[in-house]
Amino acid sequence: MHPVDRLLHLPFARLRTVSTIDSLPPLREVINAHGLRARKTLGQNFLLDLNLTAKIARAAGDLRSSDVLEIGPGPGGLTRGLLAEGARRVLAVEKDARCLPALAEIAAVWPGRLQAINADALALDPLEHLTPPIRIVANLPYNVGTELLVRWLTPPEWPPVWDSLTLMFQKEVAERIVAAPGSKAYGRLAILSQWRCDARIVMELPPEAFTPPPKIRSAVVHLTARPEPRFAADPKTLEHIVAAAFNQRRKMLRAALKGLSPDIVAVLERAGLRPTARAEEISIKGFCALARELVAR
Repeated sequence: MHPVDRLLHLPFARLRTVSTIDSLPPLREVINAHGLRARKTLGQNFLLDLNLTAKIARAAGDLRSSDVLEIGPGPGGLTRGLLAEGARRVLAVEKDARCLPALAEIAAVWPGRLQAINADALALDPLEHLTPPIRIVANLPYNVGTELLVRWLTPPEWPPVWDSLTLMFQKEVAERIVAAPGSKAYGRLAILSQWRCDARIVMELPPEAFTPPPKIRSAVVHLTARPEPRFAADPKTLEHIVAAAFNQRRKMLRAALKGLSPDIVAVLERAGLRPTARAEEISIKGFCALARELVAR
């Protein structure tokens, strides 16, 4: 067992006293020195335990031959974990300019391996700064996490510029990403994630792991891009069908999807789907079959 893994079996209160992973000060000292009080408007909840950030970095796999994109590094806890775990280069994109001096201190300890920029991740082209292979690893701000994930899952071309995503979300969102058909959590996010990726929850964290503690539990999801989607389908058609089906998830498919085709019942039957079924009953394979039928008609 890796030494950090052994540390994670200790009670949380004891974990906070364990030594750091590099020569830099503990994160609480960094936050106090730079006046980095978390801002609710930016969705900030700082993860201060460097042993936990190292664990998240290792969940992303072998980083030694990859550039890493990190969104919302804050005071740099995960950034330090990524560098300590051997990331070839890290691009840390931070919207809060207050964090840049703390990130500059990290860059000085790891010369040439960290670039921190003050930018909005929603407007960023990572290929202007990074060289493939690229892995994305982030404790995403809660207010933009899902939007960023959907963008990464729906690029104009597949395979995407990234090889894997290792992302922290609210636990409820993480469960939606890995949900199976028939469950309450199953929906658009599960289909977008699992159609083109292998997705699994690799870690859960309690509120007290963060400063300030959020009201919910968090979880880290690891998604690995597949070379090809699991089943053939036109991406735009599939997205349109899934959105329509789950926007009215209590309705039968024949009603929820009636706007897609005047003969939707026949189309559903040709795709092998029951017109009286509801969206949460349909597998990814079934939705892809329906997308192919709609394109072919």
